[in-house]
Amino acid sequence: MNGRPGSWLGSAAVLAALVALWWTASNAGWVSRVFLPTPEATAASLAEGLRGDLLGYTLATVRRMFEGWLLASVFGVVLGAAIGVSPSVRAWVQPTLEFIRPLPASALLPLAISIFGLNPGMVLFVVAFGAMWPVLLATVHGFAAVEPRLAEVARCLQLPRAAFVWKIGLPNALPDILAGMRLSMTISLIVAVVGEMIASQSGLGQAILLAARAFRASDLFAGIALLGLIGFASNALLAFAEKRLLRWQSS
Repeated sequence: MNGRPGSWLGSAAVLAALVALWWTASNAGWVSRVFLPTPEATAASLAEGLRGDLLGYTLATVRRMFEGWLLASVFGVVLGAAIGVSPSVRAWVQPTLEFIRPLPASALLPLAISIFGLNPGMVLFVVAFGAMWPVLLATVHGFAAVEPRLAEVARCLQLPRAAFVWKIGLPNALPDILAGMRLSMTISLIVAVVGEMIASQSGLGQAILLAARAFRASDLFAGIALLGLIGFASNALLAFAEKRLLRWQSS
């Protein structure tokens, strides 16, 4: 607790140093302002954009990210529990999971476009697919790590499989699941932006791409700043929720 104010001050100092370096590089002409706008120009573009179309683009990206993350979390937990609760199923499925898991979600965009077409549902599918793997694998690991003696006691008590999953497996896997969900949120934001760029869907990804093509550097950096703020805020919210849900671990 005592180190928390110092940690915040240190983070603020690093951020201030980066902004100062950015300001110096753009104002001193180290990099052309065509490619590196000043922080003041970026802030002006951000303020102006949020009063215009940029706010709508931001909300579209956040909605797409959240919907994909929610689908990924639900399917990841359900499939992960079904796989992790059975050692024999884990042995059969694990090689297939390890084969599919490294595939980049963005590499599946052409396939998804050919199946679903250029529509919001296609981007949502790719976001959910790409973000599902951290939750799925974390859930499998959490269920596989259940103390064997607890499984033996459940068998002796003839505890139904559903009751074992809900009362023993899920609480044991919850720390892993929450960690996987935090990582999944970051992936869902990245894939949502890439999908918007490739599939020409309304959102921050499309706004950033159009700004880059038109050499509107301040608009480009404003969009990037918004993405950073979205990622920071979503991670902070999930970290807070994780801390609240896992209070029993410190008791």
